[in-house]
Amino acid sequence: MDDGELGDAVGRARDGDQTAFGVVYREVHPMLLGYLRGMLGDEADDIASETWHDVVRDLRTFRGDGQAFRAWAVAIARHRALDHLRRISVRPRTTPLDGRTEEPVSERGSDGAALENLSTEYALSLIAELPRDQAEAVLLRVVLGLNGPMAAKVLGKQPGAVRTASHRGLKRLSERLSGAEEK
Repeated sequence: MDDGELGDAVGRARDGDQTAFGVVYREVHPMLLGYLRGMLGDEADDIASETWHDVVRDLRTFRGDGQAFRAWAVAIARHRALDHLRRISVRPRTTPLDGRTEEPVSERGSDGAALENLSTEYALSLIAELPRDQAEAVLLRVVLGLNGPMAAKVLGKQPGAVRTASHRGLKRLSERLSGAEEK
């Protein structure tokens, strides 16, 4: 779904259209959950629920397009995740990601979908091993599809810092994948 279609669905959801909210949820939740799993591991589901509670509560005040909605939702998720990490007073833990990250329904055959899910799971597990700033930047830019300024706004950093972290993270991932292929 492109940003225009998502923005239209958000507008209808803001006006009380439950079907439109379902569309928004199905489009954004898998990416949001992947982001949270990269930060929190197994605790992501609870924080995702808290995030959607806040999204529903404050949806009437939101103004913007699909990209802005993604950034707004992930900013809420990030604040919730950081609050959670402060509450448990530990550094962010990375854990192997399981196959529970839902993927959008595909028109392809089950074999193609299975390969895509395996590669998504593997990619998310590699991202979870990156340093936190790089993992967050890669998740926001690649998984959630936010542009540099939007990702920077979510992280409270300058766009250049987010681009650098994203570049370094992607470079590490590339090196890791190249090393795996040589084995």
